[in-house]
Amino acid sequence: MGISFTVLSSGSTGNATVVTNGETTLLIDAGFSARRIDELLQERDLTGGEIDGILITHEHSDHIKGLGPVARKYNLPIYANEKTWDAMNKSVGKISEENRIVLDSGEVKDFGTLRVESFGISHDAAEPVGYSFYDGDDKLSVATDLGYVSDKVKRAIADSDVLVLEANHDIELLRMGRYPWNTKRRILGDMGHLSNEASGEAMSELLTGNTKRTYLAHLSRDHNMMDLAKMTVRDAMEERGCFYKETDFKLCDTYFDRPTPWDKVSKP
Repeated sequence: MGISFTVLSSGSTGNATVVTNGETTLLIDAGFSARRIDELLQERDLTGGEIDGILITHEHSDHIKGLGPVARKYNLPIYANEKTWDAMNKSVGKISEENRIVLDSGEVKDFGTLRVESFGISHDAAEPVGYSFYDGDDKLSVATDLGYVSDKVKRAIADSDVLVLEANHDIELLRMGRYPWNTKRRILGDMGHLSNEASGEAMSELLTGNTKRTYLAHLSRDHNMMDLAKMTVRDAMEERGCFYKETDFKLCDTYFDRPTPWDKVSKP
């Protein structure tokens, strides 16, 4: 059937994404209350009972806030590397041993015909990761909460048909914003969050004939706007000689308060 996905919500207040190939349905992160996750799922005609497992990128609260309650409510297995498990144990609460599954950074795991590959990213968490999903010739990659796009990450997400990539902040809006300097320095650093400019720079190297859409994700509500993010990413790509037609490639929105439409990842 190929891969379909919806970004249930993305931003500093919470993050969750659903990926399915019709046989297996996986939730990436659970950064909202269990009640809110149920509401978001219902908006895309899903229930928690249809989820087969939860993949965790890292232990920050905007990615695991509802993890324990959701996993217990629906008896779901949770997949995370050992360092992330150690970092989130207290926050998640009691999880049955059979549902505590270690998925090492860099490991590839098959869920039926849906293949999942974990890859390490740079962020101020215990051992943060992104994920690539494969079904036949389809490839979807999700990479947010990273201070910069390393060569290793570029190799992991290269040739994705669809990409969910962080565009967290506008650098000048962040510098002029109300955050204390230590927080600003953290966000701007190599272990922080990807700026619009850095996202565009990465896309200028990643855009190939395979890549049809990139969803700009994890936007700051204080220091970014979707129109600004898309304009800056596009300008950064063009400055590096990467031009595209809207009919061939599209930058897509994500939302902090509602899901994106279902998107089917498939080659023409």
